[in-house]
Amino acid sequence: MSKVWFVTGSSRGLGRDFVEAALSRGDKVAAAARNAASLDELVATYGDAVLPLEMDVTDKAAVFESVKRAREHFGRLDVIVNNAGYAQIGAVEELSERELRDQMETNLFGAVWVIQAALPYLREQRSGHIIQLSSAAGIIAMPLGGAYHASKWALEGLNEALAGEVADFGVKVTIIEPGGFATRSGKNPDPLANGHLARTDPAYDALRRRLGAVAGKQPAGDPAAAAQALLKLVDSDNPPLRVLFGQGFYPLIQKAYADRLKTWADWQDLSAQAHGGCDR
Repeated sequence: MSKVWFVTGSSRGLGRDFVEAALSRGDKVAAAARNAASLDELVATYGDAVLPLEMDVTDKAAVFESVKRAREHFGRLDVIVNNAGYAQIGAVEELSERELRDQMETNLFGAVWVIQAALPYLREQRSGHIIQLSSAAGIIAMPLGGAYHASKWALEGLNEALAGEVADFGVKVTIIEPGGFATRSGKNPDPLANGHLARTDPAYDALRRRLGAVAGKQPAGDPAAAAQALLKLVDSDNPPLRVLFGQGFYPLIQKAYADRLKTWADWQDLSAQAHGGCDR
């Protein structure tokens, strides 16, 4: 049976490939983007199977209205894809309060509004699958990405808690953690050049140069292949809570987890000391 999707960030990137993959196999999609005109080509190709929605995820009222409209238009919602987001780049010391708040408003709160708007319908159906686009940046952290990492690590915890809350209603949750994926021109985007840049403090120029020499050098994944992987994921009877898309960051993630376990083990004596020697 065909599925009904609600996808944010549908105008470009992985979100666009996800939408096209779903439509091309006969599913229906409510495609949300800040500029509805960017969806005209989809409407021309797929007609009534796609519902274009002009929506900014930071506008809570607009999110709730768009989700309601999608449900009324198609009669149900099966797959909710929280894809909208961007990367704020800058050292923690360089970030303005506005930049940090804007990062969280889009990447974290925008996802929360979509979840809260959709969940009543999914609970009523006692079915549905919430897909959260996180990132390898939601598992490991690197210099100059503090704001972006903060938003993605928050999403990881939020969605893990959500999965336990909605399981009894037949609703599934999967956190997708992509590595770098090529743009439609075939290029692997450089996050230091393509993200939102904070003001720069010369104190961090040397660090920027070092990171710039390696940024964007990870093997670029194929967005079309990622879209096909997503279709298999949403068709699975027992999807994972977390799944990596791409292999470029896997060795780094393995090392990061091994280092954490070793550090906790190495400092067990101090941990025991902090606990104290008596029961309270």
